[in-house]
Amino acid sequence: MDTRSFINPDSSEKVQYNTEHFPVYVKRDILSTYPNYTAVSHWHDDIELIAVLSGHMLYNVNGEVTRLDAGNGIFVNARQLHYGCSKDRSECIFICVLFHPMLLCTSRYLEQKFVTPVLSDASLPWHFLDRGTAWEEQVLSDIVKMYGVLTENTAELKLQSLVCDIWSSLYQNRSVHEDAPPVRNHHLSALRDMIAYIQEHYKERISLADIARAGGVGKTSCCAIFRQFINQTPNTYLTDYRLRRGMELLLSTNLTVTEICYEVGFSGGSYFTETFHKYLGCSPGEYRKNHTALPALQ
Repeated sequence: MDTRSFINPDSSEKVQYNTEHFPVYVKRDILSTYPNYTAVSHWHDDIELIAVLSGHMLYNVNGEVTRLDAGNGIFVNARQLHYGCSKDRSECIFICVLFHPMLLCTSRYLEQKFVTPVLSDASLPWHFLDRGTAWEEQVLSDIVKMYGVLTENTAELKLQSLVCDIWSSLYQNRSVHEDAPPVRNHHLSALRDMIAYIQEHYKERISLADIARAGGVGKTSCCAIFRQFINQTPNTYLTDYRLRRGMELLLSTNLTVTEICYEVGFSGGSYFTETFHKYLGCSPGEYRKNHTALPALQ
């Protein structure tokens, strides 16, 4: 979901893979490590796969929400706005896999026949993976296997094989809508622009008017669009994002809590600590003491 990320020139997120120069990211993740049990809404060029091991969460793709229970999962196509959350703050443990489509494009022929038709299918922004369906159960099993092979000395070869198996299943079993016209949602485009603005300027003082202006909409429309697609206000999204960046700095630097609060855009240490405790149930200092590594974000 939320791997530690950077922003591309087109405002999509650049995934930090497990191994440099091999475009696959695999992580066993825990939802309670995200502020308010909610990942940051984001998008990227990579395919995303989730397999829930225990608990449940809600998964939002372009404003459509589906519940993922233990044993089930989801496929998210490239460049879709998405995130996972738990409204009731219940725990969820899951495997998250991301891979860049280039991994499948070993020849122009394979790219044109098997990859592009799926990536360009406007009717396939996401697909629920149900353990009660044989081919989807196999995809879910392969997702879990990808985590299991990470420590092997031939991990990259096995990961590539599993990616090919998963893609083959998706390609063979998808409903074909190749003639469907592209879906143009101007509100979704505006939301992407506003999220990109927040992620680029979160260290600064940002007003609702600034966020709305980035999306080319008014303040009322800005709030309505955030509510429609990600069920948050713009200010809540901004706070979540600042907290997430603060969590990273707590675990990756020796900066003091006060230094971190200003680095991520909070107006003061006491407000940062109060907000941190409200969202995560502990103080920044306690979080730093009790956690040795930040769960990988997307």
